[in-house]
Amino acid sequence: MSILQQFESLSQSLDGTLLYDRLHKILYATDASAYRIMPEAVALPKTNADIVKLLQFARKNNLSLTPRTAGTSLAGQTVGSGIIVDVSKYFTEIVHFDKEKQTVTVQPGVIRDELNLFLKPHGLFFGPNTSTSSRCMIGGMVGNNSSGTTSIRYGVTRDKIVEIKAVLSDGTEVVFGELSSEAFIEKTIGDTLENAIYRKLHEELRNTATQEEIKNEFPKPEIHRRNTGYAVDILLKSNLFGGNESTINVGKLLCGSEGTLAFTTEVTLKVDVLPPTNNVMVVAHFYTIQESLEAVVTAMKHHLYTCEMMDDTILNCTKTNREQAKNRFFIQGDPKAVIMMEVGSYVSMEDAEIQANALIADLELHDFGYALPKIYGADIDKINELRKAGLGLLGSIVGDDKAADSIEDTAVELSDLPNYIADFSAMMARHGQEAIYYAHAGAGEIHLRPVLNLKTKEGVYQFRNIATEVAHLVKKYRGSLSGEHGDGIVRGEFLPFMIGDKNYELLKRIKLAFDPYSVLNIGKIVNASKMDEKLRFEPGRAEPEIQTIQDFSDSMGILRLAEKCNGSGDCRKPASAGGTLCPSYRATKNEKDTTRARANALREYLTQSEKENKFNHKELYEVFELCVSCKACASECPSNVDVAALKSEFLYQYQKANGFSLRNKIFANNAKLNKLGSIFPGLTNFLVNQPLVKKGMGVAAKREVPLLAPKTFRKWLDSNKSKKTAADFVNGRVSLFCDEFTNYYDVQVGIDAYELLTQLGYEVLVINHEESARAYISKGFLEEAKVIANKNVSIFAPIVTVEIPLIGIEPSAILTFRDEYLRLADDKTAAEKLAKNCLTVEEFFKREIESGRIHAAQFSNEEKQIKIHGHCHQKSLSTVEASFAMLNVPTNNKVTIYNSGCCGMAGSFGYEKEHYEISMQMGEDTLFPKIRGTEQSTAIAAAGTSCRHQIFDGTSRKAQHPVSILRSCLK
Repeated sequence: MSILQQFESLSQSLDGTLLYDRLHKILYATDASAYRIMPEAVALPKTNADIVKLLQFARKNNLSLTPRTAGTSLAGQTVGSGIIVDVSKYFTEIVHFDKEKQTVTVQPGVIRDELNLFLKPHGLFFGPNTSTSSRCMIGGMVGNNSSGTTSIRYGVTRDKIVEIKAVLSDGTEVVFGELSSEAFIEKTIGDTLENAIYRKLHEELRNTATQEEIKNEFPKPEIHRRNTGYAVDILLKSNLFGGNESTINVGKLLCGSEGTLAFTTEVTLKVDVLPPTNNVMVVAHFYTIQESLEAVVTAMKHHLYTCEMMDDTILNCTKTNREQAKNRFFIQGDPKAVIMMEVGSYVSMEDAEIQANALIADLELHDFGYALPKIYGADIDKINELRKAGLGLLGSIVGDDKAADSIEDTAVELSDLPNYIADFSAMMARHGQEAIYYAHAGAGEIHLRPVLNLKTKEGVYQFRNIATEVAHLVKKYRGSLSGEHGDGIVRGEFLPFMIGDKNYELLKRIKLAFDPYSVLNIGKIVNASKMDEKLRFEPGRAEPEIQTIQDFSDSMGILRLAEKCNGSGDCRKPASAGGTLCPSYRATKNEKDTTRARANALREYLTQSEKENKFNHKELYEVFELCVSCKACASECPSNVDVAALKSEFLYQYQKANGFSLRNKIFANNAKLNKLGSIFPGLTNFLVNQPLVKKGMGVAAKREVPLLAPKTFRKWLDSNKSKKTAADFVNGRVSLFCDEFTNYYDVQVGIDAYELLTQLGYEVLVINHEESARAYISKGFLEEAKVIANKNVSIFAPIVTVEIPLIGIEPSAILTFRDEYLRLADDKTAAEKLAKNCLTVEEFFKREIESGRIHAAQFSNEEKQIKIHGHCHQKSLSTVEASFAMLNVPTNNKVTIYNSGCCGMAGSFGYEKEHYEISMQMGEDTLFPKIRGTEQSTAIAAAGTSCRHQIFDGTSRKAQHPVSILRSCLK
């Protein structure tokens, strides 16, 4: 029986899913590390029995099983050549909670931040806090012994382990928890694999020579963030092995073992009382890295909750990041580094202030820092978000030189940190390198990254050479080569040097005791692969020439735009994390439907395909199919990977080879067809909603095709010219973009915008112009879109200025001028000039409110409750706060913004019969429940026409455009 036949048989026996098609193997061949290893298959188990079957299959077929949760590993722990076992979809249950004992039992696929949402009402939380906490999972945190920003107060994951339930390599289900010394000895008696494991541990660790070797060669015990090999030094605390503790917990050995010893199915954790809410953050600014680290030693004498560092490389990346640019408000001058230090008090805010002032006084006494601002409240959260974005921000660096994870994770004793970094900086200078420095300064761990081009042989040579020298430097200080990210592939081969050959042989014997069948994540920690092999990029490759119709020069081409994705997995955030990214993943929980998957797949085919048209692969169509082009990835992803732009280019190139479907032609040419249909709108409306017509167009039976208005907006304008004179237009002129949605469907919204602006003293110009091309772009008709972009740029560029801006009613239409036109238009200078003066109507109102030309006296005092749902493009390319400002002008309007994600309609996407259910699921993600929970008397504002239709279809509530609501507020 062939391996494919065996996979088919295995698939039928599992409650979960087994995937062994090329696409899924590509998607799981990488994680957030520099490595790429193509697996044989991917399993999504549903039950423990599935895991047992997978282990049995792996033993029989000499395959490795690699456990995986969110796949955000930086050292290559979650890639492997056998079967990737992804527990993130089904092993997501919080099994048990004991408030009195302050423990919680979870399956490995529970997300760290969602666990804390569960614990918060009970006044508790799980302390370790990684930068990926919005999507990383407890299984991965246990596998890596994760730490994060809070470790200086709350410890690391290993400190929280109470018990681990796991499946051993022979399929035995066992529990590793706290045992008395006597109970441990009892476990050594018997014939099971579990007994053999306890016997081996007892036999090895009771040897005094072994104990001394561990104490002499392992990192200093004062370094609490350490993931160097297996944590045998922790077990030496037991009185069985020369320590003074009467209990021992082998579960702590599994923590940090990267899934190489057993397959974890449940974890019981100790949780802590919530941190204080009276907080002050002091952000110390420094002109040099060295001074900042010397300051840390002084700062850590205070009672800090966090002590985090960012250097200027990361801070500069925030300037061009749409989401993070607003979070850098605290920066004063041009620091080389900042240290963010947080104090807190359970007593009072005054007590927190006293602590912050004492910290500042101590730093000033030692002449540390040129600026020491204090930050409060929600602004602290913004700074923490910016810090968390650090890794992703590094991915946004344009070009092939990237911040490489080869020396990422070193940790030394805090008192050694300044000297260690001084030695490190000198070493990097010898290599002609200026490294990137960030993260956990207070714990003695700085994430260090050289900037290398791993596509070149020279870059890979430096990758190894620098890593080797850093290993020697860390050894000099008896530090840990891995503080929290694990050994994986990138550090595994240095273990013999870091802990000595005798200790390394001990680890190999322990691995053999746990895994005599060699099936559990082979090639990690022991017998590791070479750190400069199996890289994501083939060194010395000839860079493929990819011709595109869109201009991707801002990323040095479409391939490098896809390569910006470093796998940090921001697109796997659940709805509870807020934001929009990524709607399709939130609906399906499938890796295939993440923006990361789309970038990974495109990168793979653009570099590996032998076809002349490298886009012409059905697998690419499959991975892009559920992308709704919300553009959340272009703002919420710190790496700024605009997958919507990638999708439109892919569709264009793919359809060039395979033809444009009738339905896509209909949707793309919607404006032209509506122009014809509007001659007899009543007849058109009747015909398009007939079941046979909808079926022929591929429209979902449950959808009603939007109805054409009896009269277009342009026809209304022709017969309703303003009779006001120039003297009435005290606020000047605006040019209103008559988009195709307003013109044919939402005519009343257009009328409301025109009348509102006119009554507020603006002369509204509506000239002849082309449609926005939004439908053409979304369906990949880029040649047609390019023609329209060029025409609109030539029409508007000469007449649109700061004083006479072009304002738009439909966000997706007007924001096309600021986004896609910059990639499509031939006259880049004119397109860029025009883009700067194109505003959503809400942005225009915000600007005019701030200038004083629009004010509360122009509106009634009637009280209105209003909730705002933001259009996805608004949130990504503009701001929903503009809608908030606009609707708050009337004195008695009470306005709030829904944290509502994507509505799911996304233009034609939600109308397509095969996408109807997933579209509605996206709406149910956050938006529909919030609207159903809103009082009927509350007005719902939604700028997007698709959003308004989706809200009605999903909740039977009618939403209004903000301009319609504001017009109703006029005196």
